Amino acid sequence: MQVSSLNEVKIYSLSCGKSLPEWLSDRKKRALQKKDVDVRRRIELIQDFEMPTVCTTIKVSKDGQYILATVVTFEILSDDYSKVVFLHNDRYIEFHSQSGFYYKTRIPKFGRDFSYHYPSCDLYFVGASSEVYRLNLEQGRYLNPLQTDAAENNVCDINSVHGLFATGTIEGRVECWDPRTRNRVGLLDCALNSVTADSEINNLPTISALKFNGALTMAVGTSTGQVLLYDLRSDKPLLVKDHQYGLPIKSVHFQDSLDLILSADSRIIKMWNKNSGKIFTSLEPEHDLNDVCLYPNSGMLLTANETPKMGIYYIPVLGPAPRWCSFLDNLTEELEENPESTVYDDYKFVTKKDLENLGLTHLIGSPFLRAYMHGFFMDIRLYHKVKLMVNPFAYEEYRKDKIRQKIEETRAQRVQLKKLPKVNKELALKLIEEEEEKQKSTWKKKVKSLPSILTDDRFKVMFENPDFQVDEESEEFRLLNPLVSKISEKRKKKLRLLEQQELREKEEEEEPEGKPSDAESSESSDDEKAWVEEVRKQRRLLQQEEKVKRQERLKEDQQTVLKPQFYEIKAGEEFRSFKDSATKQKLMNKTLEDRLKIEAKNGTLSVSDTTVGSKQLTFTLKRSEQQKKQQEAEKLHRQERKRLRRSAGHLKSRHKRGRSFH
Repeated sequence: MQVSSLNEVKIYSLSCGKSLPEWLSDRKKRALQKKDVDVRRRIELIQDFEMPTVCTTIKVSKDGQYILATVVTFEILSDDYSKVVFLHNDRYIEFHSQSGFYYKTRIPKFGRDFSYHYPSCDLYFVGASSEVYRLNLEQGRYLNPLQTDAAENNVCDINSVHGLFATGTIEGRVECWDPRTRNRVGLLDCALNSVTADSEINNLPTISALKFNGALTMAVGTSTGQVLLYDLRSDKPLLVKDHQYGLPIKSVHFQDSLDLILSADSRIIKMWNKNSGKIFTSLEPEHDLNDVCLYPNSGMLLTANETPKMGIYYIPVLGPAPRWCSFLDNLTEELEENPESTVYDDYKFVTKKDLENLGLTHLIGSPFLRAYMHGFFMDIRLYHKVKLMVNPFAYEEYRKDKIRQKIEETRAQRVQLKKLPKVNKELALKLIEEEEEKQKSTWKKKVKSLPSILTDDRFKVMFENPDFQVDEESEEFRLLNPLVSKISEKRKKKLRLLEQQELREKEEEEEPEGKPSDAESSESSDDEKAWVEEVRKQRRLLQQEEKVKRQERLKEDQQTVLKPQFYEIKAGEEFRSFKDSATKQKLMNKTLEDRLKIEAKNGTLSVSDTTVGSKQLTFTLKRSEQQKKQQEAEKLHRQERKRLRRSAGHLKSRHKRGRSFH
């Protein structure tokens, strides 16, 4: 049993030991176990779990009692192994029961994948054709196929919650069909969405893997090594994960307990978080992968490889061991209590840049370096020896770094000078004062403090980007904060003093802190009457400023003279006059604010202020000349009908309402 660790996640390989030939006798096997330590320590979890050549598909039955591995695609219809359907490479479909072979039929084109729809007992086959063949197992006959827009289909899957059928095409699209109406209900262009800024794609991405999770989540794997996570309510992917190998994605699985997605290509199995895309751990077997199966409700992984032997891996973080091999939990706990040195403890991982610094680039391709991911593994003794030869003063540099760290730790304990940001200095000073008041209060010792906005990374852009500068001259700020001006004047004085102090002082000094005066505390608490008067004052000032701006714009409009210009009338437009075209062009050159005011002057748009300082906008549709003429004609018609209408009030009924007939 081999143990590897990535991101502090232990992975136990249960199939890495030596395998004994079947033709050996029991006596010779016992003799080999006595001589060879590796044979004696190996764990044979499942005896003779091998194929004659290779294995392409591996699955576990629903009851968890049977593991099936074949060289073709298959589907388990029952809870155990009693009903299985196999899809062969020669277009044949075989049905097997508990006793063995049951029935055999054929599809028109070569198949690549199929899925079973339980509510209707239909098998959906996709392959080298634009049609999706349907075989009904209840009636025992083929039904009308589904006609897709693709030239060929690679994979398919059916959602177990609502029965939606999805197929992946060679054009990089996913078509979703409703089995009840046999109509297409959705189309996703995954090839276009898989292209990101970091990915390098030379060919058209085709769909190579497809998997549903729950009612709304779907994962799509492409032939260029990307995994796209979709919410069925949107045509844009939630996340695009690139394997960085450029190899087709073989299989995708969901691990719901830790919110993980297991995606595998022929080289590596990556486990990453489906919300953030962060790598949880990865597994790189010795041989190429064909399929991956996650044993339900456990931490065991089964792999189908390009070798006769199946791969079995146990990851305790994902879940417990299955009931039929529960001894693995006790075994892994003992190994964690008594850790042994793994094969990676004696090796050092170096990149190509590290080899250039050490002058060991000539060793690339030799047995001294083993290629792994984006770097190499080399013997740690060789690494230390070469590093000592290249830099004999490494210990002195290490000693200086330690001394520098100690000095920085002592400096951090001093009282730091307030350093205000470049943007929103007044707001930052206000937050610092509030933080100091909280620290001086008595309840601060009992209540847990909340993080400050200045130290929170989510709000750091507000103090760095000039676009977030608070405009105190704006109308909204002056109406909502009428009393801020008095407090802000004192804060601005303090801000100027701090800026002067920063210019004078070059070294770190301790800043004295004083208590606020009684005058400041009294001025900061005004009554409601003063607040109303200040709001009215600000409103009058804004109205005067608006009046001055309106007069200036009127003067500019009077001074402007229209120059003669030529206008092009497009096909379908009605020519009215050059004056209308010039007026429209002039209106389009104005700002949105000026256009709104012109509309308000014409009566089609009205803007008014509310009591709380917000804006209320009312828009009236402008009627055309034809609509006005039609409305006037209808009005004249109604008047004419009133004149010609004859009243029927003089007519009286001969019979009374209460009379009855016998």
